[in-house]
Order: sequence, then C-alpha cells, then structure tokens
Amino acid sequence: MNRTFKALSALLSYPTEEIKAAAPELKAVIAAEALVPDEQRRALDELLGQIVESDLYDLQEEYVVLFDRTRALSLHLFEHVHGESRDRGQAMVDLQRLYEDGGLVIEASELPDYLPLFLEFLSTRPLTEVRDLLGQPLHVIAALGQRLRQRESLYAAVMDALVAIAEGEAEMAAVTALLETPDDDPDDLAALDRVWEEAAVEFGPGSPETEGCPNVSGMLRRMGARDMAPKLD
Repeated sequence: MNRTFKALSALLSYPTEEIKAAAPELKAVIAAEALVPDEQRRALDELLGQIVESDLYDLQEEYVVLFDRTRALSLHLFEHVHGESRDRGQAMVDLQRLYEDGGLVIEASELPDYLPLFLEFLSTRPLTEVRDLLGQPLHVIAALGQRLRQRESLYAAVMDALVAIAEGEAEMAAVTALLETPDDDPDDLAALDRVWEEAAVEFGPGSPETEGCPNVSGMLRRMGARDMAPKLD
C-alpha cells in the first residue's frame, strides 16, 4: 500500500478537526515513504503547518472558495475534460468499474472522478500501475497546480507532488488549453447559481439525484488513522 496517496487524499479533502489532528502523521507518512522529492515535500510541510496553525473555520472557508465556488479549480477531474457532456457519464461508469475491479467500493453519494477518491484508489495499487494511472489526468493536475499558484494557495503543493511522483511530462498543449479557460470569480454568486442549476450527470444505478460534494466522511472512514500510521517494522 502506498500510504503517501492516502495522505495526499486527506490534504485535498474538506478540512476537519480529524485532519488537523492527523497532520503530524500525514507528514511522517510522506517523509517515510519518500515518494515525494525533497522540494515538493518541503512545500507539503508548509501546507501541513498551515493546517495545524490556522483556525478550522478559516481553513474551511478557504477550501470552499477554492474548490466549491471556483469551477476552474474543481477537484472532479472529468469536469475539466468532458464538462457536462454525456461522455463524462460514460467515463464515470468506466472509472467506477475500475475501482470495483480493484476492490474499492464507493458510496452512492461519491463521484468516481473526485480527486481525493482517485488518490485513495491509487494507494491500493502497485507503484508502476499508479504512475500509469496518474499520468492519464496529469495535464488536469498540472493545470490545477498552476491555477492554485496564481492564487498563492499552498494547496498547489499537492498537485506539484503528484506531478513529481508521476515521473512523466504533462502534455503542455493540453495544460495550456485548460489554462485558457476563463477563471471563475468565486464572489459572482449569480454565476455560481447557474452552475448548480445545470443538470447532474448520471453514471449508473444508484446515482445521486444531484451532483455535489462526495461523501467525505465515507472516505475518511476507509482511510482510517491506523492505515495512516507509519509502520516501522
């Protein structure tokens, strides 16, 4: 098991007291496995320090503004590739099948293309397979990292770490195309309303009636503190 991906998944999840309390363990796991190069690991340490030191309400407010109110920073990978087209629905079905074949059963309210969930799945796979799977949405991850840097957000460290682990080059033309998409104004509430009024994508039996945040509590139960603890034997 590659516990580094569980740690990175937690860092991209909605901030909670549990994640704040687990920050030292997350840091230890990332350091122990040494999958993340030193430069990117130092940036992750800075993000972890911010999570520990900041007020939880402030962390949650920043997270919502970045990832929930800014569509260009959506953590749903297929949204950047397929938008709301029917192709996204089929991609969801294929990805959910991949998870199930790998033994990861997700809850009905979780969307398969949610990046923290994708990272949780990667934590269960051999590293060679991980790098291949991670390389497929690498242009999206690289573009997210660039947008987060433009906003001076420390969350860019997670995207940079993933790009480094993938050991591949994101296709620059694809990254540029994504970055040319106009960025959202998180304070434009009328535009935000229009986004949420769009029809949800259905991707199989038991699909949620509306598309929104996946069930992070279910993810956290599966991730578990014991799975995070570094093994010294």
